[in-house]
Amino acid sequence: MEYFVKQGSVVREIWGKGDTILFIFAGASAEFALNKAVDWLYFTGRLPADPLGRLFSTVGYARQIVFSSLDGAHKAIDTMAKIHAGVESKRGMSIPDWAYRDVLFMLIDYSIRSFELLERKLSDAEKESVFEVFWRVGTRMGLQGLPDSYQSWLHMRQRHLEENLAASHFTTDLYKQYRKHLGPVRYKLLLEGQKLIVPPIVREQLALGKWSVLKPVLSVYKLSRRLRADWLIKSLILPPAYKSEIKELDVHPA
Repeated sequence: MEYFVKQGSVVREIWGKGDTILFIFAGASAEFALNKAVDWLYFTGRLPADPLGRLFSTVGYARQIVFSSLDGAHKAIDTMAKIHAGVESKRGMSIPDWAYRDVLFMLIDYSIRSFELLERKLSDAEKESVFEVFWRVGTRMGLQGLPDSYQSWLHMRQRHLEENLAASHFTTDLYKQYRKHLGPVRYKLLLEGQKLIVPPIVREQLALGKWSVLKPVLSVYKLSRRLRADWLIKSLILPPAYKSEIKELDVHPA
């Protein structure tokens, strides 16, 4: 069987671990709040109404693509494209190409950042592999103006960060929703995690500060994984209502 992502790929390793996925969510949740196209997420109402549910649905699609056969991944990508087309039809306007690219760029960037934060530095070839997988996702969706290499992506990513982010009333409201759904303690953990994972420009616009209380805790957490106690920490990070989803984050699809 031909897989969309080859077995043994670092992309499978990244998206097969719950902790890396949680940091990908932490980074994306910060950047989504600043993105100039965040009004599209408010148009559907799904993100502010249930940010955690949105996380698990997004993770579900990404994992389905990463671990599926080539045909299965193509079907999942085509389904995503149809969903977005339906939203565009309801609103009577098109989602900007740069907004689509921004989401794709987040998946590339935070996949790399999360793995390097929790595991090890990736080689240039491995980073290129992460880029290539999501480049194929974007190409399948028909996105225009995609960079043709990881190095080209680095320059475009920086330009997008400089041009497409701005704090707004959506930013304030979305963070209120994060706090509402997570509670004060878990919300604080989210903020501390964001400090560790987001690019400097995102951290500055959100006034997050540079130093995170989680930084000295990471070594303890890494030890807990060796002792197979990390599931307890994940349970503390996310609400009990998502207990089954938390367990599934570490399950590698066949």
